[in-house]
Amino acid sequence: MSEHDELPVDLEQIDRDLRDRALDKQKAGLDKLAKVSAEIAVPILARLLESSDFMQRRIAVMGLGNHLVEASFQLLAGVIKTDRDPNVMGEAANSIFDFGDRAIPLLVHLFKETNNWLVRQSIISLLLDTNYHAEIFTIAEIAIADETQSVKEVGILAMGHLLNSPFQEPALSILLALCQDPVWRNRWRATIALQSLQNTATKGAIARLQQDEHFRVVAAALEVANHWADRSAL
Repeated sequence: MSEHDELPVDLEQIDRDLRDRALDKQKAGLDKLAKVSAEIAVPILARLLESSDFMQRRIAVMGLGNHLVEASFQLLAGVIKTDRDPNVMGEAANSIFDFGDRAIPLLVHLFKETNNWLVRQSIISLLLDTNYHAEIFTIAEIAIADETQSVKEVGILAMGHLLNSPFQEPALSILLALCQDPVWRNRWRATIALQSLQNTATKGAIARLQQDEHFRVVAAALEVANHWADRSAL
């Protein structure tokens, strides 16, 4: 008798659903397993993580996010450190983020270790609405140096989130330099990022950007100026 034969019938069905190629079956399996105790669910997901099929490993890390226990954290940490499939890594980042403070160093580590655009953008998105300012600054700097334009742009916008944080000064310095970048998309994103801080330096930059050679940069600069004017009128 195999290990799976020894499982109760309902758990056998859940296991089959998780390994099915049909998305509706996989979702059904995850929904059912979310209602099972972690002591039972995590070992099932741990076995699924051993699959050579990246889709099954992705399902496993999604399921682990429903069980915020130490065993799940350790499994997810292992995935982040060893799995190289971007689909699995991105999903693992989403799941481990729910563990709070202890997950943040692992996410920063993953960001530094991978050059996959999807994983990097996912991690930035997770951290943007948090108070992990030092970590956001670290990954935003790396993102801005990324060769992938979409990652670079997300990094620029992340710097904008730091303009009302203890990292205002270095973030502003980087954004002001980007306002003169030869690539118009970088100037455009930097313009948008400056919106959250109205001071002498940003006002001067926005005034100059209203004379930019690219119409999208000009439009963004005008929008920021109008936003400031509307806010001052309140």
